[in-house]
Amino acid sequence: MSRFLKTLKPYWKSVLVIILLLVMQAYGDLSLPQYTSDIIDTGIQNGGVSHVFPEAITGEEFERAKLFMTDDEISIWEASYKEDGDIYRLTEKSDKKLDEYDDTFASAFILNSRTSAVVGSMTKDDILTMRQELQDSMESVGSSLIVSMGIAYAMDMDEKAGIDMDKLQTDYLWLSGAKMVGVALMIAVITVLVGLLASRVAAGAGRDLRGSVYKKVMGFSNAEMDKFSTASLITRTTNDVQQVQMVIVLMLRMVLYAPILGIGGIIKVWNTGAGMGWVIALAVAVIMILVMFLMIVAMPKFKLMQKLVDGVNLVSREILTGLSVIRAFGREKKEEERFDDANKKLTKTMLFTNRVMTFMMPCMTMIMYSLTVLIVWVAAHRIDDGVMQVGAMTAFITYAMQIVMSFLMLTMMSVMLPRAAVAATRIDEVLNTPSSIEDPKQPKTLTEKKGVVRFNHVSFKYPGANENVLEDIDFVAEPGKTTAIIGSTGCGKSTLVNLIPRLYDVTEGSVTIDGYDIRDISMKDLRSELGFVPQKGVLFSGTIASNLRYGKEDASDEEIMEAAEIAQAKDFIEEKNAKYDSPIAQGGSNVSGGQKQRLSIARAIAKNPNVFIFDDSFSALDLKTDAALRKALASKVSDSTVIIVAQRISTVLHAEQILVMDDGRIVGKGTHEELLKNCEVYQQIAKSQMSASELGLSEENGKEEQ
Repeated sequence: MSRFLKTLKPYWKSVLVIILLLVMQAYGDLSLPQYTSDIIDTGIQNGGVSHVFPEAITGEEFERAKLFMTDDEISIWEASYKEDGDIYRLTEKSDKKLDEYDDTFASAFILNSRTSAVVGSMTKDDILTMRQELQDSMESVGSSLIVSMGIAYAMDMDEKAGIDMDKLQTDYLWLSGAKMVGVALMIAVITVLVGLLASRVAAGAGRDLRGSVYKKVMGFSNAEMDKFSTASLITRTTNDVQQVQMVIVLMLRMVLYAPILGIGGIIKVWNTGAGMGWVIALAVAVIMILVMFLMIVAMPKFKLMQKLVDGVNLVSREILTGLSVIRAFGREKKEEERFDDANKKLTKTMLFTNRVMTFMMPCMTMIMYSLTVLIVWVAAHRIDDGVMQVGAMTAFITYAMQIVMSFLMLTMMSVMLPRAAVAATRIDEVLNTPSSIEDPKQPKTLTEKKGVVRFNHVSFKYPGANENVLEDIDFVAEPGKTTAIIGSTGCGKSTLVNLIPRLYDVTEGSVTIDGYDIRDISMKDLRSELGFVPQKGVLFSGTIASNLRYGKEDASDEEIMEAAEIAQAKDFIEEKNAKYDSPIAQGGSNVSGGQKQRLSIARAIAKNPNVFIFDDSFSALDLKTDAALRKALASKVSDSTVIIVAQRISTVLHAEQILVMDDGRIVGKGTHEELLKNCEVYQQIAKSQMSASELGLSEENGKEEQ
């Protein structure tokens, strides 16, 4: 819940407006049952007359009505009317006061209508004694019936005073109907506005969450990326955020409205004085027990569901990414079975939770109809006793349904909230994971940007590992020179160059650029100095030109064309119809491996950095293209530092400095000629790729080594 509140914090003004609108909507919803009750009791049963005080009364009846009144009541009676010829017309229009007068004057009017000639010879005390005896005898009848009898007297007086009773009833019904229509229209407008505002807030909150997750992930080092799988991060950024967004909409439209409507309904029920609050309390208790039971059963499955979504996402990505390999090895059937297994697990869990929650609706319906039957059964006895009217019963049923519906809204939220809570927790895991590589609080600025890279006795081990991957790496890569790194597979070459752009941080020692420890420089400044070509060429959807400008957005057409020419990519680009505007599919799937690698190299060249890092970036090139590319590159990067990771001797042959790595250590350092003389590991690599004559070794030496 705290995640939802933090997400909604920027939108507190909109939330406040929504709450005010929901209060108005609840007021309208709670007013409609009263209008229905008034139409039944007043409009239909009482002919449109709502109080025991007649709207008009003849002078004779006005005086006779005083016979059974106390002195205080006579004062009120006379103050409430104004003489209009022989007719007295009601001037008191306050419903509150008239409601009070209904209970006070009803018995006097009933006596007046039932006794006529007998009162002429009676004293005032005798008349009041008769009234008290009547009140005592009618206590068993019920106040509701007494007021109805008083209203019958008012109807009789109105008719004698010349009022058209049919028109009075019709006018009352039309007025009440118009009020109901007006309230209904108001509710409709408010509902639309609340839906609009809630959707905007939820959409904004979802956008903010996705942005926060994306920004956080972009700041992750490779260590954090290894902790969260790509499939999981995609699910957290899309499906999990969508779950939270959906719940925010329902929270603003239903969860906030439910307590407002429920509390308002309880107040209305209390004001009816029906004495049947225990019926609603019983229904609410049953609902709460049902909801708790369903949550205990379903909650563990909701937690499992999101992990299973991750699993389906993971399998899908692997199958789609490795489709060519799957087909080549004839593994389609096995991969289908693997996907089917992950899919069935998710389906089984979703079916279980859906069945559990589907069970809730018939139970709720059963509770609501049982509640209606119970209210009718109890109210029928109270109506028969004269303490309740039919309209009051219908209003009570409606209020009871509204109270139950408010709890039903909360119950429906309880269906979605557990899954959204799990989703929010998963999002929080990403947002609360600190990046192991962060900018320094007070970063230093590179004053002289030459591109001198120095490794000072660097050791490194991956997070959670027990042993170092790199041990005591010490060398300097200088501008205008090429530093090549060669060694067997898995010896730590790529790990070494990944330390330069701070994809990982060193465990011991330091890496400096132009004399500054790279941990003291902002990552933006550091990476602006580097042109990095990864081992696996990565292209982005767009065009060839947009990919070449990826490192330098303002690169001119001439610059990207020159970069493509150096990278030996110009020929195949020119062969395309749209040339540099030719589309690149996601991941560069519409170009070959060699073309992808050449475009990746051209992208780094177009950036024109001070330090070039080629992580085995020539492996997909044939020897002729490799040689041509390195020759063209040499003139372009004559003032830059070049670091090349390679497997082939031919790629590193002419490097000014070659580092030979074995098992995470530098076991040889020097030129090609020097290493052939004094580095056994380098000799083994060289002889495995080239003949003795190509290496400039005598045949005898070559045979001896063999």
